[in-house]
Amino acid sequence: MTYRAVEILQQVDVILCEDTRTSSFLLKHYQINKPLTPYHQHNEHKIVQHLVDQMLAGRTFALITDAGTPGISDPGFLLLRACAKNDIKVTCLPGATAFVPALVQSGLPCSQFVFEGFLPVKKGRQTAMKALIDEKRTVVFYESPHRLVKTLKELASFLGEEREAAVVREISKKFEETQRGSLSELFAHYEANPPKGEIVLVLAGSN
Repeated sequence: MTYRAVEILQQVDVILCEDTRTSSFLLKHYQINKPLTPYHQHNEHKIVQHLVDQMLAGRTFALITDAGTPGISDPGFLLLRACAKNDIKVTCLPGATAFVPALVQSGLPCSQFVFEGFLPVKKGRQTAMKALIDEKRTVVFYESPHRLVKTLKELASFLGEEREAAVVREISKKFEETQRGSLSELFAHYEANPPKGEIVLVLAGSN
């Protein structure tokens, strides 16, 4: 949290939150008392035009998410696109984005990389993995702890068990952890030690 972010949150008329319950803890800590409005993947299509209309009328809004940066595998893109189309000024304040520190501390090349967000859960999943076979850049994913073991096993079958990778978990939190190794080694580790928390998977590019 930056001083500038606290200042902006204290100035706006309304704060849009992915989960108002989660955000209220943060805002209370910084003594920010502003009206909160839920803004998440289940309602963003319905309310985006209403929000734009309010902005055009002069109200100011801040958008925060539970973790990370709005628009990066989090709600925000629809609203930002609508603001751009309506010439509404948008300022993105620097903040925590999990894939950047995960990439750096993975020990894998950082000069060129591609961020894939979450892999498809069902339709298109195998196609997405096959597309990585010849990808020479380092690849960064977000992954659910419930799917990590399955993902490691599937990637090993498509890309080879010896492909190097790193699993970075709970970035900036008390139980932050980085595990490095081959896909087969990471699969064995997390099959024996089921992971918890927010996970970033960093995959070496093909040689």
